[in-house]
Amino acid sequence: MQQLIPGLLFAALWASASVATKFGVKSVHPLVLAEVRFFIAGGGMLLFAYAIKRHKNAWPTGVEWRQLTIFALLNTTIYLGAFVLALKQVPAGIGSLSTATNPLFIALLSAVWLRRMPRWNELGGLVLGLIGVGVATYPLLQNSYATVEGLLILLGGMISVSAATVYYARIEWRLPNLVINGWQVFIGGLLLLPFVGLAAVLDPVAFSQSQYDLRFWASVFWLIVPVSVAALQLWFYLVRQDPIRASLWLFLCPIFGFAYSYLLMNEPITPYTVVGTTLVIGGLWLGRK
Repeated sequence: MQQLIPGLLFAALWASASVATKFGVKSVHPLVLAEVRFFIAGGGMLLFAYAIKRHKNAWPTGVEWRQLTIFALLNTTIYLGAFVLALKQVPAGIGSLSTATNPLFIALLSAVWLRRMPRWNELGGLVLGLIGVGVATYPLLQNSYATVEGLLILLGGMISVSAATVYYARIEWRLPNLVINGWQVFIGGLLLLPFVGLAAVLDPVAFSQSQYDLRFWASVFWLIVPVSVAALQLWFYLVRQDPIRASLWLFLCPIFGFAYSYLLMNEPITPYTVVGTTLVIGGLWLGRK
C-alpha cells in the first residue's frame, strides 16, 4: 500500500499530460505553452516552499545549483520542450505510449552509468518496446495522424528524461522534494527562453496566431497543478522509495493515455494500437527480468 495509491495516482495524472498538451497547442505555439507552464509552476512551487512552508534553510548551495541546472536541462527544458513540440505532430495516445518506454531507457542508461555491459534482457526489452511503438504508430503515419519528425522529437525527449531520472537517483539530495521540483521547473523555463526566441524568428506566423483563450488557460492549469506539481511530487516520492519499482508504474500510462485520447480527442484505437501496446508492455516485462 505504500506505493499502490501514489503509483496509481501518478500514472493517471502523468498520462493526462498528452491530452492536456494537445488541447493547449491548438491555441498557441507549443514552446509558448511550455514556457508559461514552467514559469507559473516553478514560481508557484518556490513561493509555496519559501513563503508558506518556510523552508528557509533549503536554499541551494554552489554544487546544488549545478546539479539542479543539469537536472532541469534534461528533465524540463529538453524533455518537456521536445514533448510539446512532438505532440503538435503526434497523437496524444502515442505520447502516453512513448512514456512507457522510459524504464527501458533508464535500465540501459543505468548500465552505461555503472560502466557495465547492458544485459541481454535490457537490450531486448528496449528493442521490443521500440518495435511496439512503431507498430502502434504505423497506421497513424499512413493516415497522417503522426509524422516521422514528431516521433524522432519524441524519442529524443524520452532519452533525455530517462537520463534525468538516472541522474536524479544517483545524487544524495539535501533539499526537500518541493524545492527541487520548483527550482528544476523554473530553471528549465529559463533555459528554454533562447529556443522560444528562435522559434519566434523562424515561425512568426504561428506566434502571431496564438490565442490565449479559455482552452489555453485550462490546459496550462491542468499541466501545472495535476501534472507538474502533483504527479512530479508523487514521482519523486516513488523514485526515492525505489527507482526500479517506481518506473514500473509507467506500465499503466499507455492504458490511461489511450483511454483519455479516445474519449476526449476521438483518436482511433486500432488492432495496431493493442498489439503495439502489448509489445511495449512485453518489453517492459523483459527489461525487468
